[in-house]
Amino acid sequence: MRLGWTTGKYSITYRAVKTVRINGKNKTQIVKTFGSEKQICEMYGVKDAKAWAKEQVRIMNEVEKEDSATFNIELCAANDLVSNEQHRFNGGYLFLQDIYYELGMHKICRAISARHPFEYDLNDVLSRLIYSRILFPSSKRNSFEESKRFIEQPSFELHDVYRSLSVIAEEADYIQSRIFKNSTAVQKRNTQVIYYDCTNFYFEIDNEEDDKQFGKSKENRPLPIVGMGLFMDSDGIPISFCIYPGNRNEQTTMIPLEKKMLSGFDMSKFVVCTDSGLSSATNRVFNSYNSENGMRGYITTQPIKILKDFLQEWCMADDGWLLDGDRSGKKYRISELDSEKDRDKIFYRSRWIKEEGIVHTDSGDRKQIIEQKLIVSYSLKYRDFQRHVRRGQIERAAKMIEKGRSSIERKKQNDPKRFIKTDHTTKYGEIADVSINSIDQSYIENEEKYDGFYAVCTNLNDNIGSIVRANKRRWEIEECFRIMKTDFEARPVYLNRKDRILAHFITCFISLIVYRYLEKKLNNKYTIDQILPTLQEMDFIKYEGKGYQPIYTRTELTDALHDAFGFCTSKQIVPIKKMRNIFSQTKK
Repeated sequence: MRLGWTTGKYSITYRAVKTVRINGKNKTQIVKTFGSEKQICEMYGVKDAKAWAKEQVRIMNEVEKEDSATFNIELCAANDLVSNEQHRFNGGYLFLQDIYYELGMHKICRAISARHPFEYDLNDVLSRLIYSRILFPSSKRNSFEESKRFIEQPSFELHDVYRSLSVIAEEADYIQSRIFKNSTAVQKRNTQVIYYDCTNFYFEIDNEEDDKQFGKSKENRPLPIVGMGLFMDSDGIPISFCIYPGNRNEQTTMIPLEKKMLSGFDMSKFVVCTDSGLSSATNRVFNSYNSENGMRGYITTQPIKILKDFLQEWCMADDGWLLDGDRSGKKYRISELDSEKDRDKIFYRSRWIKEEGIVHTDSGDRKQIIEQKLIVSYSLKYRDFQRHVRRGQIERAAKMIEKGRSSIERKKQNDPKRFIKTDHTTKYGEIADVSINSIDQSYIENEEKYDGFYAVCTNLNDNIGSIVRANKRRWEIEECFRIMKTDFEARPVYLNRKDRILAHFITCFISLIVYRYLEKKLNNKYTIDQILPTLQEMDFIKYEGKGYQPIYTRTELTDALHDAFGFCTSKQIVPIKKMRNIFSQTKK
């Protein structure tokens, strides 16, 4: 390559060019355009644009020469391996590292380190905890050992990991607020509608202690749990979280976390979307706020079954339905819908309702009338889906009866046992020992009448279609919890101290943010079941003094990763100098 340039009327444009032979003729090919003289001086802060461009061409020639170098690797069957010398390393973490540094985590660690008298490298510890949590999730002890699998080796010891957990917990609020602010520089955060939900994590211990309390476990385990409340934006990226005792009412966790976001995250306008279990009267009143300094609203699911009778009748009325997106104002009847033509359409109706609720305040409880809009949607596709799921559950219930294993002691919302009724035979007014189980047809009929209907309540007067669509994205926050629990193996928790438990969930929280941004860089084309195994298998064999030989399979996904992040390791061998350049690039 050589330096080329073209002279215009007002400026000179510099390029890297090379001569190629096409169809027996030499032609000049532009490799890279650096820009005009003025652009180069302004963008890179140099005075001599030509000298700068010439130096860039020299660097590009060196890189090209290095990339095309041939390495002779001598192996001898008679030579033993060096004892305890590691040769195999993982390089999949490099893509996570790029995002970690892009989020400014190294700067956050630097600021924290300035406030605490420790000597270990907090950034090195935290980054390895994040990469290990995503790629090789396990205990803190094992995470330390797993971090030695990465090409860049850790600079800390195991005791530094445990000591760092107390610091990370102490700085939990600072870490969350700074990540949010730093992330806005990476990509504009979509916080017009934010989502809140709660889950819990169990401990394999017998006794309650600190936040580890017996409560209603999401996984039905009779073990102490801690709860987690999580806010997520409309793009599926976490915003903030809190940890609370397992026996605490999850409805009371939302407002304190919102207040932290209002004061520390520079958020003043948002709509909170939750399920009905979290939407207490207190929470709805708190989010019914509109002033010059900010605005808050809410959207919450509304089970039709618990509405008053006249509202249930209105929700499931046959006539008066509007079609989402249809501006003509035409009204439809459910009984006249075509099962094929109208299958993918969503119909809705709305009205304002008043509800009396108990609002909890610092000065005591008080009754308050809450005025809100009730929006009901109806979908033939959703109706058919509910019926398909129910048929499977009824079949399972029938098999339980057939095998004599049915029990009606616990009937949960999606438990097939809810379809089983038990008839007891009597003799002279006494219950006999024999009972007969059968499918409860009346229960099925009562449940079927709600099929296809879905209701939400809101204090917004916005477009109904946009409100319904916003509520439908709540599945993403449930997916966040699934990723943490299943893919990142956040539970069971093996730590005991309260501060270290909080630090554990901070690493899970950051890991989730890093992973979500990784998905977005890949344009959401790949699932977690594709991404994580690929990163885990991106191993290299190190040849001392030579470079790193990839031993993974090059695929469409590995090519997509390299295209998205601007570096490539899918070469027959990656020279040591080239790998060091990649390290630097991922830490820019």
